[in-house]
Amino acid sequence: MKVLITGASRGIGKAIANVFAKQGHQLFLSSRNEQALERTADQIAAEYPQATVHCKAFDLSRKEDALALAEWMEQSAGAPDILVNNAGSFEPGSVHNEADGVLERQLSINLFSAYHLTRALLPLMMKNGQGRHIFNMCSIASLKAYDNGGAYSISKFALYGFSKNLREEMKPHGIKVTAVMPGATLTDSWEGYDNSSRRIMEAKDIAMMVYASSQLSVQACVEDIVIRPQLGDL
Repeated sequence: MKVLITGASRGIGKAIANVFAKQGHQLFLSSRNEQALERTADQIAAEYPQATVHCKAFDLSRKEDALALAEWMEQSAGAPDILVNNAGSFEPGSVHNEADGVLERQLSINLFSAYHLTRALLPLMMKNGQGRHIFNMCSIASLKAYDNGGAYSISKFALYGFSKNLREEMKPHGIKVTAVMPGATLTDSWEGYDNSSRRIMEAKDIAMMVYASSQLSVQACVEDIVIRPQLGDL
């Protein structure tokens, strides 16, 4: 299968890329940081020679880059069989006092990146028919507001709304849509956190759930993946 993953240079995106590479799939990886992306692609190619790995850097907070990524994908190999909209960022804050512009930045990377990239790829994905699958990396913050969530939580609520609408639209076209909502996961957002007690999840936990959901029969769709630490949210 052809698997396009955004935000693939680190964290959950990198973990998802590794899981699919282990099974020998053809990967198309993107992130904003070109050097980190190339390191990740080289690591995956070396560890999993059975996989084919392509990578190209784009800043998906920019609409023109999202459209360029879609064009690169289609020119390279046509429509992806699996699209993982994982690009995103976290800026802590509260609605009443966060800096001006935070909401716009959070929406641009956490929502608009997925919206514009998906819209650009959908015509060819719909033409090719059933068997395609779109994963949108939402968050527990898509389901419940929490302290210091602010614009980030707003953007993730919006991404979940996008996923639910897309799910309904794509049913007759045979394209599955899954919203992934992880709780606390050891990624850069938790940099410096001491996880020696295994209080929060590992990125590979999320990756394994995404992969498992992609392997079901064409008549089965996991609509939502909600996964939390065993002891619950922090």
